[in-house]
Formats: sequence, C-alpha cells, structure tokens
Amino acid sequence: MDPSDIAQHLAQGGGYAELTSRGGAAGANRIFRVWHGGESRVLKVYGAQSRRRREERALEMLAGLPGLPKVLDRGVDGDLHWVLFRDAGQWSLGSLPENQGLAQAAGRILAALHNVDAGTFSNLARGIDQEWVTVDFLSTYRRLERYRGRLNISQDLLAAARGVRPPFASEPRVAHTNPAPDNFVVDAGGNVTLIGWEWATMAPAEWDLSRATWLLHLRSGVATARAFEQGYGTRLEAAQLDRWTVYHVGMMLVYETENRLVGRLDDLRDLVAELERAVAGSRSAA
Repeated sequence: MDPSDIAQHLAQGGGYAELTSRGGAAGANRIFRVWHGGESRVLKVYGAQSRRRREERALEMLAGLPGLPKVLDRGVDGDLHWVLFRDAGQWSLGSLPENQGLAQAAGRILAALHNVDAGTFSNLARGIDQEWVTVDFLSTYRRLERYRGRLNISQDLLAAARGVRPPFASEPRVAHTNPAPDNFVVDAGGNVTLIGWEWATMAPAEWDLSRATWLLHLRSGVATARAFEQGYGTRLEAAQLDRWTVYHVGMMLVYETENRLVGRLDDLRDLVAELERAVAGSRSAA
C-alpha cells in the first residue's frame, strides 16, 4: 500500500493533496491534507517506525502543554504507520513574515516546553549535554570536509569554522530540536501550533532557542526574531548565537549533501554564506 492510498481511504470520497515533495530523503515522512465531511485534517505517514514511536511518546508525555498538535486517529496499514492530526492551519511563521505577535506566541510555546519537568518526559541518563555538543560539533566539520568541493567552501572558511569554539550548552531539558519557522503552524484565528515532534529529546535550551532565532532572522528579519525572543523571555548573546549558527549550518550542509549523492548544490549557496557570516561573528566572543 502506498501512503496516497491511505490518504484516499481516510478522505472517504473527499479530496486530498500531498504537502511533501516526492523527492525527499530516503525514509522521509509523507504529509497530506485530507478533506472529509467539510473539514480538513493532516495525515502523516511515517518513513520509519522509530520516528513514529518518538513522536507518539513525546505527545503523550507532554499532553496539556500549550501549542501541541491534536491527534485524531492512528493506524497501521501493512508496514506503514500513520497518524491523523487536527488541521492546525495552512500558514506558518515561515509563510507569514514580519508578524511579531505570532512570533511572540511561538516564543512562549517554546519557553513552556523548556520549563517542563524533565523527569516526567525522559528516563535518559544524559541527553545532549556540553560534552555531546562539543564532540558532535567537531565530528560535523570533519564530515563536511568530504563535501567541501561540491559545496564550493574554501579551505580557509572550513578551517575557520573548525576553529570556532563549540557553543555553550546548559544542562539538558525537554527540547523539540527543530523549532524552525515552518514548524510553527498558524490557523485563521491566529493560534500557533508547534508540529514535528519526532526528534524531541533532552537537549540544552540554547539548541532550540538558537535555531528558532537564527532561522526567523534569516526568513523574516530582525524584528520578528526579537519578538520571538521577547515571547521566550530571554535572548542569546550575539557571539554565542553565531557559534550555535555555525553548528546548525554545518549539520544542515552535511544532511543535505549526504541525501543528494549526485547533482549540483547551488541552492545551498545561501547556507554557505551564512556559515561565513556566523564564523566571523563568533570570533567576537571572549
């Protein structure tokens, strides 16, 4: 059975449309909007059972937290696991630039997550801590060395990035790990929902805060990023944000390159430019 067959079955005569690109990485999820009975819902068909387990557990453990997606149904068809969500909206912080009110609401959602009692969420002995971040930062740039030519990254820039001090990481707490603008979904009433919980784990708050702030600044401008920080209740010092950005950019470049074994990578030039900018900014830290 194909994921589109599940969408067609759940529509029960209504319509459906795929929201994800068919050219995604191997094992990627497939997302559909499904219309039935005058209402739209969102279907996620998981690319791997491990993703389904992680997201299901996160949503169960965090029940009652503001901004969580609402699960309507779950099922298994053959080897495909799926979940049906209430449609949280057709917009996102990524598609509604310069909306400071929504950015503040998103910041409050992330702050509430980071204030959750870690003991109710995880039995991890460690999670992602300073040692993990330091080791993975260096490992990420060793892996990126293989793709320097394809990405048109100069040897000097790569060496400078590898020489950046790994970012400071506070004690692990409950974290989303990918609070990108497109994962903050907005409905017609202005309600904000944070989706994509399959990588939730214990991690430093700076991981989430830096990723959200950096990407909002990149996509929507400084005012939107500042509004997000206001909603969250704090902000990262500029050089520390740049150190985290160097880390995030490195991970993103490795991921994109390893999932495109052939072909040009011209669309990643903006990320390479961000790497150069963030490396320079990180040097102002003590």
